[in-house]
Amino acid sequence: MGFIENIKKRAKSNKKTIVLPETADMRTLEAAHKILKEDIADIILIGNKREIIQRAKDFDLSKASFVDPYDCDKLNDYVSILVELRKSKGLTPEDAKGLLLTNVLYFGCIMVKAGDADGMVAGAVNSSANVLRAALQILKTAPDTKLVSAFFLVVVPNCDMGSNGTFIFSDAGLNQSPNSQELAAIAESSAKSFQLLVEEEPIVAMLSHSTKGSAKHPEVDKVVEACKIVNKEYPDLKCDGELQSDAAIVPSVAASKAPSSSVAGKANVLVFPDLDAGNIGYKLVQRLAKADAYGPITQGIAKPVNDLSRGCSADDIVGVVAITAVQAQALDK
Repeated sequence: MGFIENIKKRAKSNKKTIVLPETADMRTLEAAHKILKEDIADIILIGNKREIIQRAKDFDLSKASFVDPYDCDKLNDYVSILVELRKSKGLTPEDAKGLLLTNVLYFGCIMVKAGDADGMVAGAVNSSANVLRAALQILKTAPDTKLVSAFFLVVVPNCDMGSNGTFIFSDAGLNQSPNSQELAAIAESSAKSFQLLVEEEPIVAMLSHSTKGSAKHPEVDKVVEACKIVNKEYPDLKCDGELQSDAAIVPSVAASKAPSSSVAGKANVLVFPDLDAGNIGYKLVQRLAKADAYGPITQGIAKPVNDLSRGCSADDIVGVVAITAVQAQALDK
């Protein structure tokens, strides 16, 4: 069973309610149709029911729930929650109501905050910054979280590297230029996410343009220090660096460049030194290797809200909804 098929199976075993706010987007409506048909999750669509169904045409949304912000019995409750959350910023009830009526991302997140949905998936038409801003302002960070970060779950076909071709690329969606402490936090969170979603042991490579001192640069030093922090603070986590990407995942290259490493050649969690490298890397693998790339998946937010690439397909959305549902299941435990 492939990765996403297994995730869907797990999502079906304890169905969660996921809100999809971007109902003007046809990919979102097609995804909702597929999710409901496969019984992966219960779906809430934000907007006017008649208009959404008319727009959906042949897509069957009869099993979806519809919530129109302009005709919502809980609007005043949601306004009160938002005012309480943002009172330190001077948000008034009038402004809160206006925000919820005009911004579906905030409305979706407030539904999750209120417990009326278990998670939200958006980003097909909204920027990552806007999706994550709404999530962080309303849902905040999870307890004991050092840093909110974002990763892509990349599944490469016909690949015997990583975990049968499955990798986490992190941080590839949020933190622009993490320092050593932040890289260490990203590594630890990404390892937990890999364990949850792939259900195999995470093996973490801290990536660089250098392998074990082959190059000298402050950016290399940053990665080396991050690896030291991980090994000290999370001694049970398999993590090594600095490693070039080929040394991290190709056994024959690892044998040459890092023969004493227990991680080199076996890594399935790739921690990039900055957002540029991570984002460029995942997109190249996605397009050139024809890999499936799900995300950006967030880690460290109190309840699961996940982003999408604006170049996503309907099937990508289905996959991210299934991942979000599994993340929500983990909160039950």
